[in-house]
Amino acid sequence: MTSVNVNGVHGKALSWEMKDGALELALDQPPCNEIGTAMLEELEAFVPVLEAAAAENASAVILYSKQPAGFSAGADLRELYAAALPRTAEERVEGVREFLERIHWVLNKIDAVGITTIAAVHGVVFGGGFELALACDLIVADKLARFCFPELRLGLIPGFGGIPRLRRDVGNAVVRDLLLTGRSVNASKALSLGLVSQVSAEGEALQVARQTAAQIGKLDRKTTAEAKRFLKPIPRDEMRAEIEIFCELFARPVVMEGLRKFVENTDAQPYLP
Repeated sequence: MTSVNVNGVHGKALSWEMKDGALELALDQPPCNEIGTAMLEELEAFVPVLEAAAAENASAVILYSKQPAGFSAGADLRELYAAALPRTAEERVEGVREFLERIHWVLNKIDAVGITTIAAVHGVVFGGGFELALACDLIVADKLARFCFPELRLGLIPGFGGIPRLRRDVGNAVVRDLLLTGRSVNASKALSLGLVSQVSAEGEALQVARQTAAQIGKLDRKTTAEAKRFLKPIPRDEMRAEIEIFCELFARPVVMEGLRKFVENTDAQPYLP
């Protein structure tokens, strides 16, 4: 890379480096890589690195987590509640809309970049973390990984583009089941549904992703990019509609009450079902 810093970049929420020809992005913000302002800003800073990796013919991009609890528990609900509490309903909606538009921009860049992207996931893959994984081309799941959209418990829908991306990849029946029940599915079930491409032994998802990246590196980059563009059209109209629905729901008092209960929950892992 000539114009961006790829090696040895360590932020507050994540880091990236080139390893054996692949660009690796490590999420590393305790307790479980909640996606708030800090994570979003560093993901935005990662986008030009991602695009440079594609231009320089890196073999692949791998996203993974260094946090033992899992890949990501989703949006930082504590930060969201603290920011929304002193505001009027209109101000809350304005703030959340700005955040959603920014995270959509990042995930669309990951989705569309002309290089194969692989999410190596373990443990909790919930809400916005699930949506981040869905933006990648391939998901390699540790056998103990669990996937869930818990947003309806807060009176919301997923807001990071997850519903349109999931509908693009699997049948509507799967989407309805995950969304309307709020329950989680394990890695083997996710494999049978087509949510993930490979299931690894416990603790081996990153290694399997690296092996997959090495295999991808043997292929012609231009062909791979064209195939990806053909196979993964971004459902932009549905995503814009998703933002509007999310913002409409977010203005309701029931959402603030749901966020309050979550923030006041004393469980060690309140995001678990």
